[in-house]
Amino acid sequence: MNKLTTHVLDLVHGCPGRGIAIELYRLTSDEAQADDSNTEWELVASDTTNYDGRCDQPLLEGDSFVKGCYEIVFQAGAYFDSWNDSQAEPKFLDAIVIRFGISDPTQHYHVPLLLSQYGYSTYRGS
Repeated sequence: MNKLTTHVLDLVHGCPGRGIAIELYRLTSDEAQADDSNTEWELVASDTTNYDGRCDQPLLEGDSFVKGCYEIVFQAGAYFDSWNDSQAEPKFLDAIVIRFGISDPTQHYHVPLLLSQYGYSTYRGS
């Protein structure tokens, strides 16, 4: 089952992260380095998390699921604003960028985000 999925859990409110906008980017050149300031990223998917903190469809699957360097951007600041949680401006965390690689496109890659206004955790899930 080759696909890329994500899941967001809100550790502050003890619930799934509902309504979080997500963008997925792929490095555009095989020769470019992910840490190079001249590197360009292509938007390949965007979605919003559902009532369970997941996207209704995989971010990538099938022929579009290829080896490469990727970034998922989670719009966490806007999510916490929707709760009317008072946060100092500028926010400590706003857009959270997770950069990762897909080395074996025959596998399932799952990138969950455990989230609060002041910290987050991620890992390669199943």
